[in-house]
Amino acid sequence: MAFDPPTILTLTIAIAAAAALYLLIEWRSARDSALLYWAAGFATITVGCSLSLLRAYGYFVVGVWFANGLLIFAHWMFLLGVIRFVGGRPSRLWALLPVLWSLLLLLPESPESSKLYLIVNSLLVGLVSLRASALLRLEPDLATVGTRQLHYVLLVHGAFYMAKAATPLIPGTLIDLSIFRGVIIRVSLVEGVMAILLIALSMTGTVRYRRESLIKHLAESDPLTSLYNRRGFEVRARRSLANVTADNPAALLLIDIDHFKLANDLHGHAAGDFLLVTLSDLTRQILPEGALKTRLGGDEFAFLLSDTSAEQIQHVADELRARFSEVAAKAFNTPHPVTLSLGATLFSYPPKDLTTLLEQSDRALYEAKRNGRDRLEILVNA
Repeated sequence: MAFDPPTILTLTIAIAAAAALYLLIEWRSARDSALLYWAAGFATITVGCSLSLLRAYGYFVVGVWFANGLLIFAHWMFLLGVIRFVGGRPSRLWALLPVLWSLLLLLPESPESSKLYLIVNSLLVGLVSLRASALLRLEPDLATVGTRQLHYVLLVHGAFYMAKAATPLIPGTLIDLSIFRGVIIRVSLVEGVMAILLIALSMTGTVRYRRESLIKHLAESDPLTSLYNRRGFEVRARRSLANVTADNPAALLLIDIDHFKLANDLHGHAAGDFLLVTLSDLTRQILPEGALKTRLGGDEFAFLLSDTSAEQIQHVADELRARFSEVAAKAFNTPHPVTLSLGATLFSYPPKDLTTLLEQSDRALYEAKRNGRDRLEILVNA
């Protein structure tokens, strides 16, 4: 089989169609709307390349003008998909793309028209690709391997088309879109195959990574409070504990809601859920930003604080107790007040293991319960 333009276009059609189908299959499980836009883009490329094959039979309007218009539309779909992926909103100015391309229909078929078609087409594709690439320049904590790869693929793809737009201006350049004549056109076809393949791989990798991250987040999070669950806590606590030193002491704080079962029995499970969510919201407001916040189960919570002291723990505990008791008293009338008991272990060296640390804090929590509830007990490990 000769490596000629029709062969390259046929290969492009096959790859684009496969990419569209694969992205639709991914969408069925991920339900990410960006996948629908990207699948539509590849489906459009499939149609556009199929129409391009007709130019060899003299169908200039369909094989050149309409086919290249679909190429612009496909990249517009890619841009909309990126916008949806990053949570942005498209500008209304992009709606002018079809209008700009429609004006070229007024041009007669000629070598000059081919150059103008190529310049305008390349500029529009290049600008759309560069805009999509710019949107994927995410912050380091948000960027992934997939988003960085897609960013660079679109950047190179857009730069290629911007350079391609300038090439027809070189004197003596041969461009005949109607029969695929000219080095620029042939190079563009090869670049198109490579770009489509890389863009498809980057898009699927990007969404798959986000889906896997979401699954991991759900597996390590408490669905009611959105805090970490025990599994998520154990994974992250090990990393934090390794950094504990005499100059950077840490504390494990356990919290239990006093008379929680009483509130549940008198006012229903909705009351219990309200108390749990209230406590989790208060910890987000009062605890230091870097604290590891966890719901271990039931009405028991654990919080790992870095670079802290007994005075800071006491201050945090007092504020939590006061604000939680105020909310609980206003929300529910119970024979015994719904309050907080807290037990903390303050340590200045990494513990032998997390289980031992939890047991020490649990003993401090038990002392707080035994000594009347609604109080904090601190155990200091020298």
